[in-house]
Amino acid sequence: MKVLFDSSALIAAFVESHPKHNEARKWLSRAKRKEIEYVVAGHSLFEVYSVLTSAPFQPRITPGIAQELLKENVEDHAQIITLSKKDHHRIIQKLAEQNLKGGIVYDAIIAECAIKAKADQMITSNSKDFVRIFPEDSIQIVSL
Repeated sequence: MKVLFDSSALIAAFVESHPKHNEARKWLSRAKRKEIEYVVAGHSLFEVYSVLTSAPFQPRITPGIAQELLKENVEDHAQIITLSKKDHHRIIQKLAEQNLKGGIVYDAIIAECAIKAKADQMITSNSKDFVRIFPEDSIQIVSL
């Protein structure tokens, strides 16, 4: 089974004080043990880094710690999916056709990576927007 981890799931797995930490950490452990195929959108690396280094987590997460968390938990284990120029144009077309605007564009990038990777499932703590983006039954959305 191929599973794409959304940025919100990775953040939850990395931050012990996060309310969804235990559940997210279990998924991440399964991925690192290769019980599931582990996929991450390239865009999510930047989003996770940004949140980890700017949110008021206690203790604070420095840029160096954020980099290490990403390296040890994502870059060393996951398949990173990136998008082409054609993919970017397709995302914008889909958003315009569905009259979607604002921050959902970032979820659309992650959704396109899940489709490109042929993921079976996507793990997220933000299922609401992904339900709006994905065609029915194309990828199972697992909410933390």
